[in-house]
Amino acid sequence: MSTNPLLTLKEYGQSLWMDYLSRSIIETGELKQRIDNQGLAGITSNPSIFEKSIRSDDRYQPDIQQGIQNEWTAEQIYQSLAFEDVRRACDELRPVYNATDGADGYVSIEVSPHLARDIAGTMAEARRFFATVDRDNVMIKIPGTLEGLGAIEQAITEGINVNVTLLFSVEMYTQAAWAYIRGLEKRAELGRPIDRIASVASFFLSRIDTKVDDRLAAKLEQADGERQQRLEALRGRIAIANAKLAYQRFQELFGSERWQALANRGAQVQRLLWASTSTKNPDYSDVMYVEELVGQHTINTMPLETIDAVADHGNIQPDQVLTGWDLARQQIESLADPAIDINLNQVMDELLEEGIDKFVKPYDALLQSIQEKMEQLTPA
Repeated sequence: MSTNPLLTLKEYGQSLWMDYLSRSIIETGELKQRIDNQGLAGITSNPSIFEKSIRSDDRYQPDIQQGIQNEWTAEQIYQSLAFEDVRRACDELRPVYNATDGADGYVSIEVSPHLARDIAGTMAEARRFFATVDRDNVMIKIPGTLEGLGAIEQAITEGINVNVTLLFSVEMYTQAAWAYIRGLEKRAELGRPIDRIASVASFFLSRIDTKVDDRLAAKLEQADGERQQRLEALRGRIAIANAKLAYQRFQELFGSERWQALANRGAQVQRLLWASTSTKNPDYSDVMYVEELVGQHTINTMPLETIDAVADHGNIQPDQVLTGWDLARQQIESLADPAIDINLNQVMDELLEEGIDKFVKPYDALLQSIQEKMEQLTPA
């Protein structure tokens, strides 16, 4: 058994992905070192990550100047920068992709967050991104909205790898899994291979606890006795409970006869990917969303600080996601109790809307930043 907690994750069936991408991490060799030494097996990105990287790194300036010469818009320049970073990261991870027969080694890039509820726009951009990056191990991130389900199914049918993002509820996760399954079934009916199509379902964690904890805190101000104890017992517990129930659903879906018919043709399961795994509350363990959700056929995508925290003091034990299912269900169901009265469906709806907004704002800020750099670099 490895003494490195990050490598222990791999031994227990969970893949480590990194929720970060920049040109500097590629060019300095840090990415390769993390692949070689930490077992890093994939990368997720989003507009917020690119906004921070491009805004603060002068390495992008020559390509921005080239974009100006090409008379590109700020959005065209951004996409060209992102495509180049994703291509290079895909190439760094290609040995992982090859060694795992296409199970790992992916880099995710997200379509414009402005298209979150636009099926046709999402599909057009997904096709263009997939073709332009031109790497077998790229994944296109599509938000898990009701409108996005059709795009997910169509993308899989066309052979585009999909990372379904912004999943908060077990119900929406279930629908995303079915969209994947239907896409594979349609592709198989067309006589096309399904053994190298990959998808992950990004199930978000810490944001759930942040929002539920805020509601619990408001109720705690007016509570005492047994009610106070019940409210306190739920603080920081709902996200993990929700994730364990999602994993239970994952086992049901991908243990079914319907799925087995696809598996017999070489189909890969759509793995659950634990996202938003940095702990927001300093009173909680900074590795809680890792230690408590170790499980077979899962991925944990972590920001750099969480990766380093796990490497430093993570206590990794096998199959933790299989433990405490009864308690998890009780915790989720107790939210509807009149003494607690938290509408989890409403929480999930709010989180999805906020999640889209959290990508739209940095996306627009990034385009504005590039526009300003274009003006600075354009001769008067």
